[in-house]
Amino acid sequence: MVLLLNNLQGSHMTIELELLTDTFTVHRLHPDDPIPSQLAGERFYFIGRTERELSIVCPERKVIDSQLSEPGWRAFRVRGQLDFGLTGVLAGITASLADAGVSIFALSTFETDIILIKQDKLDAAVKALSESGYTVQED
Repeated sequence: MVLLLNNLQGSHMTIELELLTDTFTVHRLHPDDPIPSQLAGERFYFIGRTERELSIVCPERKVIDSQLSEPGWRAFRVRGQLDFGLTGVLAGITASLADAGVSIFALSTFETDIILIKQDKLDAAVKALSESGYTVQED
C-alpha cells in the first residue's frame, strides 16, 4: 500500500508513505545489555540506546529476551530520502493521526522517517490520513 500525501502543511510537495509488510515488536532491554544476536541478517530493525534503556524495534517473528515488549505494530515508511532542511513532514502526518486518536511510535534515520501504529488502528490511520486531504493509493 502506498499513501500519497499531497497536503504537506500547505506545500505542493508530494510525500509517499509505504506500508511495510511485517508486523513489529518494540522491546525494552537493560541499558547495558548487548545487541541480541538474533538480529544478525535481518533486513529491518531499529536500535536506540540511552543511559536508561536499550530499545529495539524488529519483526515480530524474531524472539528476543527483553524486560518488556509490545507486539502488534505496523510501520509506514516515508519513501525517498528526506532532506534535513524539510520541515513539517512528520508533524503533518502525526497531527492527522493524533486528531483521530491514533497513537504512534516514531523512528527517524539519516534518510527517512518511520511511523509505527498499532495493527488494530491501521484502518483508522488510513482513514484519518485520507480525511486530512491525503490521497490513499494501494500498490
